[in-house]
Amino acid sequence: MSRTLLIVHHTPSPHCHEMLDAVIAGATDPEIVGVDVLRRPALTVSPVEMLQADGYLLGSPANLGYISGALKHAFDQSYYQLLDSTRGRPFGFWLHGNEGTEGAERAVDGITAGLGWERAAETVIVSGKPTKADLEACWNLGATVAAKLMGE
Repeated sequence: MSRTLLIVHHTPSPHCHEMLDAVIAGATDPEIVGVDVLRRPALTVSPVEMLQADGYLLGSPANLGYISGALKHAFDQSYYQLLDSTRGRPFGFWLHGNEGTEGAERAVDGITAGLGWERAAETVIVSGKPTKADLEACWNLGATVAAKLMGE
């Protein structure tokens, strides 16, 4: 049985795109089998797609110390549908910010705790241009969450 990993992202900058590409590369590694990876911009993901996913990778810039409005919108439009239906599902999160990422981290921690999701990997936080090590951490994030689904 195939599992679905949903990548919900807001990637307005080249740095965010680099991180997204690395996350996707990790999640779609050929050694990971039985996991379908679905990518959706945060402004277009539907509540049905959120509900049908078996796990999640979330990506956002930190804007003014908070997650992007786009990612917040994705949660706002689907929160109550997800509330009791997605408990225990694994997730991972990456964040790009030039400073003040703590509020964005707290926001995702609060939202995912409220939903009862389980963190499958450490959050990746990058400031400025992603380094090779940062992109490797993003790759590992994608691969770890996908492998978690493969093992279920």
